[in-house]
This record gives sequence, C-alpha cells and structure tokens, in this order.
Amino acid sequence: MRVIISAGGSGGHIYPALGIINKIKEREPNSEFLYIGTHNRMEKDIIPKYDIPFETIEIYGFNRKKIMKNFKTFSCFIKSIKKCKKLIKEFDPDVVIGVGGYVTGPVIYSAHKLGYKTFIHEQNSIPGKANTFLSNMADKIAVSFKSTIKNFPEYKTVFTGNPCSEDAIKAPTADKKDFGLTENKKLVLFVMGSLGSSKMNDTLIKTMSSFHNKDYEILFVTGTACYDEIKKNKFPKNVKAVPYIENMTRIMKKTDLIVTRAGASTLSEIIALNIPSILIPSPYVTENHQYKNALDLINKDAALMIEEKDLKGDILVRTIDNIINDDYRLKEMKNNLKTLSTPNSATKIYNELRELIDRK
Repeated sequence: MRVIISAGGSGGHIYPALGIINKIKEREPNSEFLYIGTHNRMEKDIIPKYDIPFETIEIYGFNRKKIMKNFKTFSCFIKSIKKCKKLIKEFDPDVVIGVGGYVTGPVIYSAHKLGYKTFIHEQNSIPGKANTFLSNMADKIAVSFKSTIKNFPEYKTVFTGNPCSEDAIKAPTADKKDFGLTENKKLVLFVMGSLGSSKMNDTLIKTMSSFHNKDYEILFVTGTACYDEIKKNKFPKNVKAVPYIENMTRIMKKTDLIVTRAGASTLSEIIALNIPSILIPSPYVTENHQYKNALDLINKDAALMIEEKDLKGDILVRTIDNIINDDYRLKEMKNNLKTLSTPNSATKIYNELRELIDRK
C-alpha cells in the first residue's frame, strides 16, 4: 500500500496517525509512506524519529479575532495546494489520509482535485473545522465516537474508534518500582498533557499536600515545561512527581484512577484500558470540544467530570477519596467503560482503507 498521511498540531492528531501507520505496516510490511505536516508544529520533531519520509508545508489556522492575519493564511493555503499537488503526483499514492489539524486541509483538498482516493479520521466528538471543511471531499470518514456520525454524511461515515486504543492495549506494563511506587497500594495518576497546564498545575500543587496519610499513592506528571518549578515544592511521601513519561500507557495499566484532561486520544486509552477517571476538560480549546468529548463517558456513568472553574476547596481530594475507596464504584465504572470499548479500532480503519483502495 502506498499512503500519504497528514496530521498535525497536537499529539491528539499525530499519535492516531502513527497508530494507522503501524497497523498498515503490520498488515502490509512493504507499504510506503509520505507524511505531510506543518513546518513549525510538533510533528516536525516526532515523525522523523520513526524514519517516516516527511515533507512540510507552511500553513496556519484561520484567526477569528485578528481578521487581517487571514490574508497570509489564505496565501499560504494557495501555495500549499500547489506544493501538495506536486508531492501527490510524484508519490502517486493508493490513498491519502487526513487525521486532523488544519494542515490536512490543502492535502486532502489537493488529493480530491487530482482524483485520488481520500480518507479522514475525526478523533473528537464534535468535528474540527478542517474535517468539517473536508467532509464533502473525503471518500470515507471514520469517527472515534458513535455520537459523531450525525455530523457527517452518514452514507460514507463509519464508527471505528480511535486507533490509539489498539496501541494502548499492546503496550508493555510498567513496573511501579521504576517510579518509586508500592506495588500493593492503589495508584492515582495525575496527567494534564505533555507540556502541562500552568494554571492547573498551580491548583494541583496546593492539592498535593492534602494527600498525606492517605492509603493510596499519587503519581503527578507535571509536564516538562513546569517540572523545574514544581519539584521545588515539598510533597508528602506518597506523592511522586515526574516531568513526563514516555509511553504513558505503560503506567496507565497499573493505575486505579486517573485525573486528566479530556483529549480524544487520552479518552480512547482510558476506554481501551478500562481506567476509572476524573475528567477536567480544558476550557481553552476550540469550541470547548474536550467538555463535549467527556460527555460521551459521563452519559454512560463511565467517568466523573469536574470543570476547571469548579476546582475550589478540597472538592478534588474528596472526589478522589470517594471513588478510590469504593471498590464497587470502581468496578461499576470499569464495566461501563467496556460498553464504549473498540479494542480493534486500528484494524477497523485498515479494513476500511483496504476496501476503499480495492473499490472500482
């Protein structure tokens, strides 16, 4: 299979793209790939590490507040289409895949105009602007949440789940001792993203002192940007702080309760690994999509949600105590998560791609 794939801007788009690539490589080892990303976002650092051929385009999202900046955005979009058409013609793929982020706009648009087969994947429950724009140009649309199907043309939209979930299940399990943790104590994992959230971390730093004399342990993943300042604080002995964990799913497999944001890929891993969670959606993302993502779990009683604006007093500590010390509640949340699980999501996507390519 010859594949051009594009995704950018955040790990929530990039890692599902890698999940798709991994599955295609597993099924068809001789496949060839070209990844098209933005010139200045995190994919430029991540993708080359996997020895995947990588090309960049200069592209920016539309700015709704500073309208004049969109003249440059539009100019870059036109230039990107020209470059994408050249790259697509030279590579001559069997299919062109978009996995989210505004970088996918000119890639899928160009492929559609050139007559190549196109496929897009939407991770969030509410579609992003790029995929909304591209939905009429894509031959097939895959979604992570069943509730998302209604936002796209139903005749070509299929529920597959998020391909990150399959990678999460396959990941090895971490040894708690590697993090200074005790094997027979329950673990609460705090993680607010790879870079961390300074406002959230300020709140969590104050919260950590309240965990002294608890029977469970805390692993606080601060994010690399905040760690140097956070490590200056004195925490109780049962609280361990680290800046970042490579392959987070390793320790998630030993986690009894996770406190986290509600990014689509994180939720797919929580569902795949059956981890009870307290979700604190980021209020700073476009169209409040993390809150809407979280509702898919909340409505199934598979998680709890506390909005950032409501994190006052000891509400977080009390909520954690109520859940972690209630084995029946933990089991109930796990059972409800199983009803949302799509453990073979990457395989489903591969099958859809193969059917699309083989279609006359």
